[in-house]
Amino acid sequence: MRRSVAVWAALGVFVLTATSAVYACLALHLGARQAVPLTLAVWAWLALCSLRYQRSQPAALKIGPDGLFVWDRTGALLAQGRIAGCSQWSGRLLILALMPEQGRLRTLLFAADALPAPIFRELAVLGRRGAGA
Repeated sequence: MRRSVAVWAALGVFVLTATSAVYACLALHLGARQAVPLTLAVWAWLALCSLRYQRSQPAALKIGPDGLFVWDRTGALLAQGRIAGCSQWSGRLLILALMPEQGRLRTLLFAADALPAPIFRELAVLGRRGAGA
């Protein structure tokens, strides 16, 4: 799997929008000069959280007869289980809910530009079947 340009762009827009909103609120109450350091701190925190989110995204997956297996970039197993739910938006974004044999439901987000088109379609079909649609 490759990294999604669309998700990177959405995260960047979110970080910039949230940072500018924080600056606007703080500048009203504290003044423009005093708002800058707090705004930069919020920007740094959001940027680090975005990087952490991107690093935790799936890097490899295997579609098996007994479910889906997903690994991260370090080779650690992120999730495994049968597909229990699915939501798809206009062929660009797919959200799958995996139900392991034991434990909690795990939700995974797949952008269409992160996967080859046939794999994305196969996941969408498996998701609709697993969700009972």
